[in-house]
Amino acid sequence: MGKKAVLIGCNYTGTKAELKGCVNDVKRMHRCLIDRYGFSEGDIKILVDANESYTQPTGVNIRKALADLISSAESGDILFVHYSGHGTRLPAETGEDDDTGYDECIVPCDMNLITDDDFRELVDKVPQGCTLTIVSDSCHSGGLIDEAKEQIGESYEDCENGDDTTEPGFVGNIIQKTGDALKSAFSRDDVGDQVEGTTTENRSLPLDTLVEILKQKTGNNDITVGNVRPTLFDLFGEDSSPKVKKFMKVLFDSFKSIGGGGGGDADANAGGDATASGDGGNGGGFMGMMGGLAQQFLKQKLETNADYGKPALETEVGGKEDAYAGSKKKRLPENGILISGCQTDQTSADATKCEKSYGALSHTIQTIVEELDGKGISNREIVEKARDMLKTQGFKQQPGLYCEDKYADAPFIC
Repeated sequence: MGKKAVLIGCNYTGTKAELKGCVNDVKRMHRCLIDRYGFSEGDIKILVDANESYTQPTGVNIRKALADLISSAESGDILFVHYSGHGTRLPAETGEDDDTGYDECIVPCDMNLITDDDFRELVDKVPQGCTLTIVSDSCHSGGLIDEAKEQIGESYEDCENGDDTTEPGFVGNIIQKTGDALKSAFSRDDVGDQVEGTTTENRSLPLDTLVEILKQKTGNNDITVGNVRPTLFDLFGEDSSPKVKKFMKVLFDSFKSIGGGGGGDADANAGGDATASGDGGNGGGFMGMMGGLAQQFLKQKLETNADYGKPALETEVGGKEDAYAGSKKKRLPENGILISGCQTDQTSADATKCEKSYGALSHTIQTIVEELDGKGISNREIVEKARDMLKTQGFKQQPGLYCEDKYADAPFIC
């Protein structure tokens, strides 16, 4: 039985997204895994943006580290991932009437977002007999593994009371109007929780801040909330999120279907279902939501660079719904365990006390493990204790546990 881990910490130093405690969270978890859980130094991959001597937690580096972790796993292995950094919610951009959800994302140091769908695809590849535990000390982290069963969390209770539109016991596919998603994505309490003796920020990256950073990175002042995904593809290309490439695949095919030209040899209708309405972008759907300048930009890119759309056009897409925000899968992930820093609509705290900075969830988990002094604790127990401890300290966030029933009372990590 092997024990392998990937630890990710993003402080975003020098940017408007700067945090203080994420790298410290990783360093502390690194020692904890070795000293208390028997992990070997060589089996722990660390990605932090503390300095250039470490592997940087860029989008492509994080996805590669996670893919390597899973591809190297064998039955019986224990896999562990800890992420400390910003989370964000990316609302729908297609313009389709039935695309009303949002993608929950983690935010790598280069802003190359990784979506909940991307995480779910990774979890689905975990070999039978393995478990993958993800601790996400970030905002909006309750849906990071799409459609994982909720063991501890408020959306399950809401469903029981008939106050939610999701199936009981599921998160990550909450149906909202685009306007609601935008409102939630922009909301942020800039001063964080009011905790005596502690300075706090939250680990939520507002969309307006994301857009501003992308403008700085690209020099393009035409970026808006409605074209973040095309911007990410334009900036990162082959290295962009698989979900972003699916979005662009359907967008390119829709563009081609109304005579936009370019785009290689892709079928005009992704999965036979990605037609655009209207003429020249004046109708609805994918083309209707794009302004004339945006369409001209896309046309120019395709005409001047034959390979521009290649990373997207080579991506497998079953239909236009694959580009929609939110998950459309129907079955539970079998091997994934998620401990979230908060609920999907909450923020996680980045705290500083006595000149020491840390994530509130990460610090609480470490405190609980140290108090146990080597004694075991279940996933359910550590989340319940963390909730009680955070509430006592004055933090508003409520950690969650998402996994199949058989893992709820299984030992934390091992």
